[in-house]
Amino acid sequence: MERENLLLVALAAAGENAAFTPVQVQKLFFLVDREASHLVDGPHFNFAPYDYGPFDRDVYVGLEGLARRNLVRVQNTGRYRVYALSQAGFQLGATELRELPEGTRTYLANVARWVRQLSFEQLVASIYKRYPEMKANSVFRG
Repeated sequence: MERENLLLVALAAAGENAAFTPVQVQKLFFLVDREASHLVDGPHFNFAPYDYGPFDRDVYVGLEGLARRNLVRVQNTGRYRVYALSQAGFQLGATELRELPEGTRTYLANVARWVRQLSFEQLVASIYKRYPEMKANSVFRG
């Protein structure tokens, strides 16, 4: 699976109109790369410890590329950007998602739901607990 396809299917796995904050998209793709790369022909990113845990700028580069093709909507809230699939992006991602094995679909849906249900603090703390090496450059003290 290509990186672009992974971005689409993982966001589509959250459901239509699901939106992600920057920390949520970073942690979503970090977890997919770390825990399920074998399911999606990965890893697709090169995460490194950063201010709030694992970070790879290429997550944003990929999402911005999809936004230029009207497959992702990027909303600037003033504090941060929010990422969601457009209608066309969701349809494409959902179609590709249906072609994946059931276990892969289930994993992607579960991890997408998990990163979205936690608060910022809970999400970052949970990642640090499981991957303490990602706390190396953290400014987060939660």
